[in-house]
Amino acid sequence: MNYSEFLKLIPEAFLALSLIIVFVADFCLAKTKVKGYTMQYLTIGLLAVTAAATLFWSCPTSAFGGLYVTSAAVNVMKVILAAGTIIVVIMAQPWIQKDAPRLEGEFYMLTISTLLGMFFMMSSGHFLLFFLGLETASVPLACMVAFDKWKQNSAEGAAKYILVATFSSGVMLFGISFIYAATGTLYFDDVAATITAKPLTIMGLAFFFSGLGFKISLVPFHFWTADTYQGAPTPVTGYLSVISKGAAALTLCIILMKVFAPMVAYWEYMLYIVIVLSITVANLFAIRQSELKRFMAFSSISQAGYIMLAVVGNSQMGIAALTYYVLVYVAANLAVFTVINVVEHQAQPLTSDHSPLTSISAYNGFYQTNPKLSFLMTLALFSLAGIPPFAGMFSKFFVFMAAAEQGSVAAYFVVFIALVNTVISLYYYLLIVKAMYITKTDTPLPTFQSDCNTKTALAICTAGVALFGICSCIYEWIAAAGM
Repeated sequence: MNYSEFLKLIPEAFLALSLIIVFVADFCLAKTKVKGYTMQYLTIGLLAVTAAATLFWSCPTSAFGGLYVTSAAVNVMKVILAAGTIIVVIMAQPWIQKDAPRLEGEFYMLTISTLLGMFFMMSSGHFLLFFLGLETASVPLACMVAFDKWKQNSAEGAAKYILVATFSSGVMLFGISFIYAATGTLYFDDVAATITAKPLTIMGLAFFFSGLGFKISLVPFHFWTADTYQGAPTPVTGYLSVISKGAAALTLCIILMKVFAPMVAYWEYMLYIVIVLSITVANLFAIRQSELKRFMAFSSISQAGYIMLAVVGNSQMGIAALTYYVLVYVAANLAVFTVINVVEHQAQPLTSDHSPLTSISAYNGFYQTNPKLSFLMTLALFSLAGIPPFAGMFSKFFVFMAAAEQGSVAAYFVVFIALVNTVISLYYYLLIVKAMYITKTDTPLPTFQSDCNTKTALAICTAGVALFGICSCIYEWIAAAGM
């Protein structure tokens, strides 16, 4: 083995080194008074260095005989996910300091570990490395969901997540075994060169797609999502909804376009059905929700359908549209979860009402007492709904264009259904805006002062929501990387 090939794994090498540094720092600072913010600043700095190294030093390359393969488009997604993880680390600080101050180091180590698994998953050129990366990402996520272990909802959410993750991994491995039986190899390039549409490979494709559909929470593989999102700590819910989903969506896109390209006629129509179901069913269920984190769970299922709509085009434009959508989705969705998180931890000590602060009714009259947070949350919700001039409108436009580029009647029909569902999503996002601005209550949430971490996270997310759509150079950079 040529060990110099490890030097080609720049993003993964930096993350692995970051994990070691955080572990040592947590051990050395365990009994000191400066541990809290020192660990946070250290983790943010290491993630920023990883993102910078990926952006400026990492080049499209192949290592270990094609086991590891990365491209410019994958590197762009790694930068986006690293930046999103930085926002999660920033917004998580109020929750960590209040509920889990002694477990801060463990939280950061789990976060870096799962991000490392996602990086390997996206850069895999072999089904074995893909599966190892997927499990490296999934197992720490189960621990993160159960981080509030003294709360029943957190333990329940983690149990459902790990059971579904185990089942979906088994289904996926079953599908991969079919593919290996039909082709005699697990290397992506070799499989693409030899695979043909026959019953064994069609079954393998269906099982593989089903397993990864659980990870992205596409309908009908979505049943774990609402309970897990509700039970997990709010920063972890935000991480699950954007970082994990973005990595799995790009990986599925690459494998479908690269490995199963000879079978496009089969997976294309399967994808059409799943997209229509995901967008429509999730929107209809979101209207019925009264708990905000469950509401955002169904919103994320719908957004997953829009993300996968970019794959319909089966082109480089589709990869660029998917990546840009994830970038905008990271900014808008994390802004919403930042507001939920600060309300959950800052308003509770100030109110005599001990009802859950994650219910939509708790935000009745929120604008009266906290107008700035209400305004920023409204901007994020408008972006998620795709209202111009916010970035969410442009991301949906590029996704629709990528799907319509396919040119078939079925693709046009799916795009039409997605457009109709955009109107439905606008209605249920406006339900929260209505609660904050219009619905009257005698006991609105009290006025409170946001901490510096919340202000920083909201500033970054709001800047993204406002600027990513206006600055065309962002999409042009992503599109150039996807070529």
